[in-house]
Amino acid sequence: MKLKDLKIIVTCPPPPGWGGRYWIFVKITTDSGISGWGECYASSIGPDAMKVVINDVFERYFLDESPSNFEKMFRRTYSSGFTQRPDLTVMGAFSGLEIACWDILGKQFDCPTWKLLGGKINDRIRAYSYLYPLDHHDLDGFWTSPEMAAESAISLIEKGYTAVKFDPAGPYTMRGGHMPAMSDIKLSVDFCRAIREAVGNKSDILFGTHGQFTTAGAIRLGKAIEPYSPMWFEEPIPPDNLSEFKKVQSALSIPIATGERFTTKMEFAEVLKSGGASIIQPALGRAGGIWEMKKAAAIAEVFNAQVAPHLYAGPIEWAANIQLSASIPNLLIAETIETPFHKSLINGKITVEDGYIQVPEEAGLGIELNEELAENYPYDGTDLHLMMQDDPCDYSNGNSFLGGAPPMKSN
Repeated sequence: MKLKDLKIIVTCPPPPGWGGRYWIFVKITTDSGISGWGECYASSIGPDAMKVVINDVFERYFLDESPSNFEKMFRRTYSSGFTQRPDLTVMGAFSGLEIACWDILGKQFDCPTWKLLGGKINDRIRAYSYLYPLDHHDLDGFWTSPEMAAESAISLIEKGYTAVKFDPAGPYTMRGGHMPAMSDIKLSVDFCRAIREAVGNKSDILFGTHGQFTTAGAIRLGKAIEPYSPMWFEEPIPPDNLSEFKKVQSALSIPIATGERFTTKMEFAEVLKSGGASIIQPALGRAGGIWEMKKAAAIAEVFNAQVAPHLYAGPIEWAANIQLSASIPNLLIAETIETPFHKSLINGKITVEDGYIQVPEEAGLGIELNEELAENYPYDGTDLHLMMQDDPCDYSNGNSFLGGAPPMKSN
């Protein structure tokens, strides 16, 4: 069986747009007629340019190969153009194509992908969610309101969730790490206090940042929120100097989590070896795919670290996360996004029940993309999936962090 045809769909989720401005789905079909789905989580260039990259990687390194030749296809792609180093864009293309190959193999052997990864050690996957506005919340005011965040947290706890994530700590900018404003430190403490008081000991709280601080700034903010016992402090500094993570971790009692912007096992290994993080958060749609992150999980296991797959994308990356999560002993938790559109795209094939994701028993990834629905929501914008702001942190007037892809509103 050989890989023959590739189709790429760029889908724009309708408002409010949780999961990013667009999702890039890939469909590979073999010469025997079996099709598999993957998702490329690559946001460094626009979707039109990314489609060219995906086609190039497919034609060079996947076309006419067996879908089981993961090592060969990875090494050829990783070495592309005399590189042999982590490359988010090329690996973003590879990752989605690789995920599609796992879907194909599962369908070929009529078994879920996790069976091909060493079997299932986790029957269900503990899930967490970001705190998103409830229907009665003001969409703009929500992001700086500890009270609204606490209401959202209670809503998730009532659904059975045992962990919630939020990130009130100010903007992330193209200027690199900054020292947090006192207003951002105060708001972060207020959020932690309000949410901890709301959920008590029924839920972990996960403090999210996006690499927006200097090492000293991250330590300063971390010290302020330590009393509320977050389960993690996420990506406190930029991912371009991995040795600095150890300084942050050494200064704090809060576990450091990172990895949504990493790619390949090499970057994960570096931060684990240095002691800079005890929780890794691979985004499978750009980190190298399922097999590469199975290796990263094994490296983490050596360092007594855990895995918490990241998700700010569409439902196919989520499906891939679940297959990996089912097969690794050092799983901590997996991110989920529950929107009607996510659910409809995969015809409700994966569900969260009482705060846990049910591991699919169906062949492959356990889903089929609703192709017609995906194509009915094309992306025609010019912004990237996620974007950093140009303006620096505002130390005078405070900051309202809406995320890299601010929520879309209906006209």
